[in-house]
Amino acid sequence: MLEILTSEAIAPQHGFFTRKGGASSGIFAGLNCGPGSSDQSDIVRINRARVAGALGLEAGALVSLNQIHSATVAVLTEVPQARIAADAMVTNVPGIGLGILTADCQPVLFADPQAGVIGAAHAGWRGAQGGVLEATVEAMVALGARREGISAVIGPTISQAAYEVGPEFFESFTADDPDNSRFFANGRGDRMLFDLPAFGLHRLRMAGVGHAEWTRHCTYADPARFYSYRRTTHAGEADYGRLISVIRL
Repeated sequence: MLEILTSEAIAPQHGFFTRKGGASSGIFAGLNCGPGSSDQSDIVRINRARVAGALGLEAGALVSLNQIHSATVAVLTEVPQARIAADAMVTNVPGIGLGILTADCQPVLFADPQAGVIGAAHAGWRGAQGGVLEATVEAMVALGARREGISAVIGPTISQAAYEVGPEFFESFTADDPDNSRFFANGRGDRMLFDLPAFGLHRLRMAGVGHAEWTRHCTYADPARFYSYRRTTHAGEADYGRLISVIRL
């Protein structure tokens, strides 16, 4: 049985899928939708087909990207024939599912239902710092969306309590803006704890969206529901599954 998290802030059909209800086994057990993982490719296709079906899409209409931690946004007028190297997508075409793959990074779904424009972004620390959220908003506006009409929701992501970083990470963010220090808390020794979703919400609000929220689900803290790159690394496992978050018109 698939478990699909949704937000009342987003009118178009969408879902932040957990790992429940998939066909994968072993360390990937559940709904692994990452073609870049070492899971069996036919099993990943089955999982993705289940996701597509849950949103009333043809399996081939569920689009995901070759995510490269960039601020690159793809504007889709049709289903692409090959995976695009980018970290966000926007469209005003019905029947295309915009799918973002994550395992701690932020999946962010966007919608301006009155304009009929949607977007989806993969925003880890590097992408968020580099402007992928603002770039997604700009691309939506170029398709006819209004900033104040856009709602953006951050799905399951790693929370501050689980996101330990080093001093060079802190210095990079405070070099951009000294006020970014508010997204960090003291950890052990010289370690600090970074609040990725709070930073994402800040960047979204500064971009002028009408509404921004986080579902408040931590990927690291809930292994029964979510994959987590950092948890896998701490456990010494060889690979990890990828969650998928999808929006469609």
